[in-house]
Parts: sequence; C-alpha cells; structure tokens
Amino acid sequence: MGRCVFCKIVAGELPASVVYEDARHLALMDLYPWRPGHVLVIPKAHSVRVRELDEDARARLFTLGARVADAVRASSIPCDDLHLAINDGPASNQSVPHVHLHVLPRTRGDLPRLLLSLATRPLIALRLLRPAPRATLDRQAAELRSALVFPS
Repeated sequence: MGRCVFCKIVAGELPASVVYEDARHLALMDLYPWRPGHVLVIPKAHSVRVRELDEDARARLFTLGARVADAVRASSIPCDDLHLAINDGPASNQSVPHVHLHVLPRTRGDLPRLLLSLATRPLIALRLLRPAPRATLDRQAAELRSALVFPS
C-alpha cells in the first residue's frame, strides 16, 4: 500500500502551501477548502488515529492549531469564529488516513455555504471538483505565516 497524500507532502513529493513547519508538525492550506483560510495541522509521522500520537505530539498538534487559529483571526481572511476539528478514523469521515486538525474559519450566516461545501466533498474523490488555485492558497499561507506568533 502506498503512502498517504500527507506523507507525500512531508516527503516533498507533492506541493503544499505551507503555513508553518517544524521537525514534527506541518500546517498547510487545505487544497479543497471548506472556507477561505481553511488550514490543516498534521503530525509529520504517519498516524491514522489521535490515540497513536504520543502525548507531546498531541499537545503540540493542538497548541499549533491554536496559534494558527490566532493567525487566522489576525489576518484579513473573513473570520468571526473557528472550528477546530479532527475526524478520528474512517467512520468519522476522515478523508485522508492521517491525523489532521482542521482550523476552519467561520463567519456569521455561513452555514448554508458550509453545508453545500460538505455535501460536495464526495465529488472530490470522483475528481469532479477542482482544487483551489495554488496562487490563492500560497497568498493565504504567506499572510498566515506573517501573522503567526510564538512566545519568546
């Protein structure tokens, strides 16, 4: 069985619009965003379920997700609030079999658009929906990188 898409991104075999990277984690723009500014935070080591991560990796995943959420709020991307979500395993509709934390900007009144986006996600597997333009994702990633704040 081949490596998952996230492992291929980590290995440099597939492109990504990177928001943040360190030795153990990566934050990148979702290629098929539910909303503008949709970021995925992943551990670099392949794990399908959260329980497979050690305590440090779990803690770092959520800490990094919170920092990315703060960067989204500080950016020009429309955002009143955020969803921080993990689909933990196939029965939870995990689209890539690799732990990933969704950092999803939300705006008041966006529920109908969000539900439509969720309903069309299966079309991605059929290759009927196109990914977001790389230039747009790169621009958003650059803005979020500049808004990321880490304590000294």
